[in-house]
Amino acid sequence: MGTSAGKDMGRSAAPSVARWIVGVGMWALAGYAGAQATANNAALLSVPPRQWAVEGAANELKVINYGDSYLRYREHSVDAKGDHVRDLIESKDGPVARLIMNNGRPLTDEEDRLEHERLQAMIDSPAAFAKHIKNDANGKKMGSDLIKVLPDAMIFTYTPGQPQRADRVMHEGDLPEVVMDFEPNPNWTPPTMTADALQGINGRVWIDAKTHYLARMEGTLFKAVNFGLFLARLYPGGKLTFEQSKVADNRWIFTRFTEHVDVRVLVKTLRENVEIESANYSVVPAMSYQEAIRMLWAAPLPGR
Repeated sequence: MGTSAGKDMGRSAAPSVARWIVGVGMWALAGYAGAQATANNAALLSVPPRQWAVEGAANELKVINYGDSYLRYREHSVDAKGDHVRDLIESKDGPVARLIMNNGRPLTDEEDRLEHERLQAMIDSPAAFAKHIKNDANGKKMGSDLIKVLPDAMIFTYTPGQPQRADRVMHEGDLPEVVMDFEPNPNWTPPTMTADALQGINGRVWIDAKTHYLARMEGTLFKAVNFGLFLARLYPGGKLTFEQSKVADNRWIFTRFTEHVDVRVLVKTLRENVEIESANYSVVPAMSYQEAIRMLWAAPLPGR
């Protein structure tokens, strides 16, 4: 395998710009159902939807900008470039990840060498790491900006019958999930070109009423939308799903993201078929990105 392939395998599995604009906007949008819940469904549904939206926005901003809480977990991504598993650590400087599985098998010695070289280059050059992490920082800003406008951008209505998720595990003290449908507000004017993409999305969300966080989102692109400076266009028929869970004290994180959408970038149209899952979470102390890379290196690779 050549050096370029090694670099590609080691790339972060973080959502692309398109994924941040649509996917992050969607999970943010979904979180707007978090409000002051009471002990029964009737009371939950008596809360005005916009009140749920405004209060939930604060929670979803915490999901993106997680502050002084740091996690280590495994991220499994499947897309056009392959099936990859990465060991990921959130550092004070941003997330770093080490490729540990490639297309369902352990890394070869050559693949492991290339991955080590990629991470060593980041240690040797803070500027290289800053370039690597720039997309993550830009994505967080895009997501946060979208969250702030979503209470006005969308109209939320309670789903008739409040269908609960069949795979949900209930615990003592849990409340029914609040299920809401959403669609664009025709009276809302997008403040930016990025926000304009929200006018082509509708769907359904499931909200954990006790904690006020999004549990699941399903979204559909019902019309073509542009985002950015007209550099990309999303076509109708695209589907997105997003699930997240509480994995530590006051930390919620995505557990599954899927995207099936046609995107035109400049003159080229691409089919994005992406599945990303995360698992095996543990809390880690605050550390620099260099320390995080060394911690990743210290762990044996699967199959070794």
